[in-house]
Amino acid sequence: MSNHHQESQPSSSSPRGGNLSTRLIIICALLPLASAINYMDRQTLASAADRITTELEMSKTEYGWVEGTFGYGFVIGALIFGIIADKFSVRWVYPLVLTCWSLVTALTANATNFEELAALRFLLGVFEAGHWPCGIRVVRAVVSARGRTMGNGLLQSGTSVGAVATPLIILSMLSDADGSWRPAFRIIGFAGLAWTVIWFLVVRKDDFSVVNSRNAADPRDRDSLFRLMTQRNMLVIYAVVALINTCWQLLRAWLVLFLQQGRGYSERDALVFNSVWFAATEVGCFGTGLAVLWLVRHRISLHSARVIAFAGCAIMCGMLALVPSLPAGPPLLAVLLVSGAGALGLFPLYHAFTQEISAAHQGKVTGFASVAAWFMVPPAQALFGRLVDYTGSYDAGLAAAGLMPVVAAAILWVCWDHSAETAMETVAASTTT
Repeated sequence: MSNHHQESQPSSSSPRGGNLSTRLIIICALLPLASAINYMDRQTLASAADRITTELEMSKTEYGWVEGTFGYGFVIGALIFGIIADKFSVRWVYPLVLTCWSLVTALTANATNFEELAALRFLLGVFEAGHWPCGIRVVRAVVSARGRTMGNGLLQSGTSVGAVATPLIILSMLSDADGSWRPAFRIIGFAGLAWTVIWFLVVRKDDFSVVNSRNAADPRDRDSLFRLMTQRNMLVIYAVVALINTCWQLLRAWLVLFLQQGRGYSERDALVFNSVWFAATEVGCFGTGLAVLWLVRHRISLHSARVIAFAGCAIMCGMLALVPSLPAGPPLLAVLLVSGAGALGLFPLYHAFTQEISAAHQGKVTGFASVAAWFMVPPAQALFGRLVDYTGSYDAGLAAAGLMPVVAAAILWVCWDHSAETAMETVAASTTT
């Protein structure tokens, strides 16, 4: 049954209903858990990158292309699952994509060369792309407008939880033996299958049958898909997410290698700091939601509060421009922590902007935006690898990555069409967090 049809019909069994408060809490807990699994599967490669590239005799350029193939897969998957999430119930689509990407992760343990590893990462990207249209659609269905930055932060926060855990899991399993990284892919991959069991035990077929009254009556939902996806604010979203996601994916993929090979930290120290770094990104993720709520309560408009918070996170990312002048030591690590918090803190805000485009087409909005998000990533990953191979340094690439969110903030500030802001504020004023 079409999600659009379901969401237009009021239902007493919606998860927003008070009689389902316990199940709603469990559903909300499953969202960050899915994000955690998503990033555990994704981050396993980066955490063991030094071992894998050495054992499979891969250059940094080839490693960059492996990360890039994930991006190409994500582009394809975002288009496919963005459409599917609007057409079919997320009750079925969500566990399907999670099961598929978990199995691909487990199979990665069997990779023996660059080509096999690249093919598996491509498939991982295809299926992991389905997480965001499904997750964002669920958030929109159960959270009111003012609370969506916090709801998106909850969904996004799982990425940090998973990424914090992954380096520690990898570290506990590594030994001097060749291939000691392989069991981690199997364990992390198969662990994700437990999520689908919990999902089907908790979620019912009519749980997402209604969104708030604004969603059911938004006149923008009657626009043609082409007009919707080419309107001014969507063009801004494309540019913004392309820049912030490229920054984030470069940091995620290269941080451990930078610490080990660029600044001489041991494998253990690099992996432990990688966990601490992702914990800092968790602070940024929730901090943006709290900042928006605080600004709104102090009479700042909802949109302006989001833009201000976005600019603050972008400035934090811009601190990466200091990396070339910083040797190994506390100042360098502090800059990495602050910039990491800013980098992930941008995403709940970005998702909140996408949620104001269309209710009926939320999956497609997220999917099309994800295509833009990953458009620059594959060539950027390959270029970063070539730059490291050519110069022997990670510094210039990291500094350039840090400036991307600053450009995104400027585009958002200057180019966003404010004509829809009044209507959005009226709706937000009539809802609770």
